[in-house]
Amino acid sequence: MKDIKVRIEKAQIDDLQEILTLQYLSYQSEAALFGTNDIPPLRQTLNEVIDEYKVGVILKMVDEDDVIIGSVRAKENNETVSIGKLMVHPDYRGKGYGTKLLSEIEQYFPDRRYELFTSTRSVNNIRLYQKFGYRIICEKAVNHELTFVYMEK
Repeated sequence: MKDIKVRIEKAQIDDLQEILTLQYLSYQSEAALFGTNDIPPLRQTLNEVIDEYKVGVILKMVDEDDVIIGSVRAKENNETVSIGKLMVHPDYRGKGYGTKLLSEIEQYFPDRRYELFTSTRSVNNIRLYQKFGYRIICEKAVNHELTFVYMEK
């Protein structure tokens, strides 16, 4: 697939269904790491995404045809910005788009402490975050299958 021209901008409420559809597709690889579709990103509803939209920032990455191919969310609380749901369409992974989204969301909240989490099994995610300057601060087991690694920058 050739490199395409993309742009990143703040999502609008009308974009949220398309972002949720992308989320369901993007998190299939994460679900496969656990052998189940019963993970929070695949259970999230449109109303829950709307609630996140109302209290934070959701960015979208669109291709030349205005199709959303990536997204990331963030919310600030006491000068700490929680970043989540960084996703890139499976067909566009490995091209630096995740890095661009992460960089862009940090620019919305300059000079803050950033935190995020991912599964300990998501070694590609952990590698990306570490390359971007994040460091592991702790791990927390959710159940016998799932452990989250928390990172900060």
